[in-house]
Amino acid sequence: MQIVRSLSELASFTQRSVVTIGNFDGVHCGHRMVIAAVRERAARLGAASVAVTFDPHPAHVLRTDSHLPLITPLAKKLDLLAETSLDLTLVLPFTDELRHWTARHFAATVLHDGLRAAEVHEGETFRFGYDAEADINNLTTLGSELGFGVCAYEPRTMRGAAISSSRIRKLIAEGNMHQSRALLGRTFSVRSTPASGRGYGTRYAVPTINLAPYAELMPAHGVYITMLRVGSGEASSLFHGVTNIGNRPTFGADSFAVETHLLDFEPIDLDEQTPLEMFFLQRLREERRFDSPELLHAQIMRDVGRALRYFALGKALHCVSL
Repeated sequence: MQIVRSLSELASFTQRSVVTIGNFDGVHCGHRMVIAAVRERAARLGAASVAVTFDPHPAHVLRTDSHLPLITPLAKKLDLLAETSLDLTLVLPFTDELRHWTARHFAATVLHDGLRAAEVHEGETFRFGYDAEADINNLTTLGSELGFGVCAYEPRTMRGAAISSSRIRKLIAEGNMHQSRALLGRTFSVRSTPASGRGYGTRYAVPTINLAPYAELMPAHGVYITMLRVGSGEASSLFHGVTNIGNRPTFGADSFAVETHLLDFEPIDLDEQTPLEMFFLQRLREERRFDSPELLHAQIMRDVGRALRYFALGKALHCVSL
């Protein structure tokens, strides 16, 4: 998939395209349904399949008084979009200037002039332009004037509720990994690096790893069955684990950590820049305070036992996947 980060880079883009526009936070099942239709129509028309997204997320510009934690920061989102086999993703910088564009200016500048759109595919609730002035009907009218068709989709639902980034974000924030996985179509994960100051050497031989501070969406405080990918590419290693997210109340205040005990650990090359990706499979329990480190240790052993049974059952049934 080609990634383009400005309209000026489209100067040499001469192919017609079939386009979908969105934030695509999570690149969830609903997004993938529309993208699959875009790819199919592009193939039939001999056109390029294109997604248009924004960086930063518009909410980070429009609502500066609050931080919307992302399911998928940009790098992860682009990797997931590439997995759909789109031909091109246009990442538009969401600047103060861009947010003041009218719907007509956006349609003419991006869809007509930049991408030579033949069709635009969007959900029925799509809105765009300054102050979200235009809806899917306005897009259809603009398409008639500018020479592109519009295909609108009803929201995809699961168990009677629409699949949406906001719904998935809420489920993850509650620690509901089962339902969030169903809506995402994969296991929720976060990418980070090892926490600094932990004494990582060339060869790391302690089966506990802490994640560096992470600014985006994290599951609710508690204990989880996880898998941790250490490194990248063919040189990476994948470990089963039990992870605690929280303030470690047994040890006092101000001790927040995302700490993973690796169940099948072997010494690995690790430093503070090593890429880590944590996959959250199931929440075991809430975080709570224990009266002594010994009681905490006993509970950790029970957590480890449950995780080992989970992985053993998954192996037997061939159902533990990412």
